[in-house]
Amino acid sequence: MQIGVETSKAVDQRRVFVVDNDEITRAALQFMLHDEIETHELASPEEAYDKGAGWLKPHLVLLGVSFLAERGSGLVGELTGRFPDARVLIVCDKADEAVAIEGMKAGAHGALVKPLTLETVRKKVDTILGRGGAAPIVQLGLLK
Repeated sequence: MQIGVETSKAVDQRRVFVVDNDEITRAALQFMLHDEIETHELASPEEAYDKGAGWLKPHLVLLGVSFLAERGSGLVGELTGRFPDARVLIVCDKADEAVAIEGMKAGAHGALVKPLTLETVRKKVDTILGRGGAAPIVQLGLLK
């Protein structure tokens, strides 16, 4: 376990599928998340469908925008059809904003816009999964 990882998050039983055709983006996201949540890198939606067959269903899919550009926003509905309990975030550059917006109109729950940082990725994943953050300052006795 890494320093700075909350134990409650590290033992969380939920999982994330990172589905992107860009190997570097997949690896970066997997590296940013794997200490706090079970994370799987997958090169295509079909790999995700195979991996998610049976018990290994994702709670969150981080979907590379290139798949939406190539296959259309209907891919979001296909993902949520296969994984009805999963939330979908689109990973994109600012230049791909229009494609990401179409994906959100089709049912994606939001977007992660590059450049990706550890803090923003973990915060967005925590928010979308409803995972709490650090203890409020009041509980630490720092505010009266």
